[in-house]
Amino acid sequence: MSIAENYKIVQKKINEALLMSDDPEKSIEIIAVTKTIPIIQMKDALEVGLYQFGENKAQEITEKIKLMDDRVKWHMIGHLQRNKVKYIVDKVALIHSVDSISLFNEINRRGEKFNRNIDCLIQVNVSGEDTKFGISPEDLNDMIINTEAMKNVNIKGLMTMAPHYDDPEKTRDCFKKLNELYHHYKEKQYSWTNFQIMSMGMSNDYEIAIQEGSNMIRIGSALFGERNYG
Repeated sequence: MSIAENYKIVQKKINEALLMSDDPEKSIEIIAVTKTIPIIQMKDALEVGLYQFGENKAQEITEKIKLMDDRVKWHMIGHLQRNKVKYIVDKVALIHSVDSISLFNEINRRGEKFNRNIDCLIQVNVSGEDTKFGISPEDLNDMIINTEAMKNVNIKGLMTMAPHYDDPEKTRDCFKKLNELYHHYKEKQYSWTNFQIMSMGMSNDYEIAIQEGSNMIRIGSALFGERNYG
């Protein structure tokens, strides 16, 4: 099927999931995961109304940004190494995957250099899987407290990646835990944070994520089809 047809299916499922959530009127932002996706398909996605693209690698952002127009908002959704921050900090709308104070420090330093405030999410390893990046829920408070003096960083919320299950229902507990953390820290109203975004849910589990509070989903194969990494 075409990207336009896939997008309609995703939108229909989003609307159905919203009806089963606590806030059926909330807006859901779709980040189209474009890692390894060729430019021609990305332009097709842009034409059907998808303009927020998520990449896993800094190099791919820097290469693709030259070939796409200014309507695109770029999101860094993959693990970000400190030595790669300088390549993308002036290019991205949002960094989803901040998981250490040292990375926050580097983003803040580079943001100051570019005279730019960088919107970030803290990646939380809610599932506790060794294969997942992210800070533990127990260390989240200390991380937030330690960003108070960082004037070029805007903490906009939290992100997580759930384990991949054949049955998406098994991801529900993971999403519930992030929802609890999100609202806990949103209610604290730290003056240097502005919690607005809960980024959770991917092609296999975004409906469950939305039901459990997500307002930003990262969708790849459900839009572009399964990737061929060969």
